[in-house]
Amino acid sequence: MASNNQGNQGGKSNRGFASMDPQRQREIASEGGRAAHEKGTAHEFTSEEAREAGRKGGMARSANRRNAMNGGNSGNSGSHGGGGSNS
Repeated sequence: MASNNQGNQGGKSNRGFASMDPQRQREIASEGGRAAHEKGTAHEFTSEEAREAGRKGGMARSANRRNAMNGGNSGNSGSHGGGGSNS
């Protein structure tokens, strides 16, 4: 059977940002950042915004650690993984 991805090894696509070399990704991202600053549309955090972002990140991190220490999955009995008995 013929494949549409010629020269493709291991089922990975040769297309897109994620398939690029990490160094090339950084180059492209930095070009975008420089362009946004030159244009004046880049967002620059105020000290209050940075403080709030750090607080939220710290809270999420500590919640993840607590969850891991308590056996994980606490409070998360959605569609993937039992917990309930249907007798």
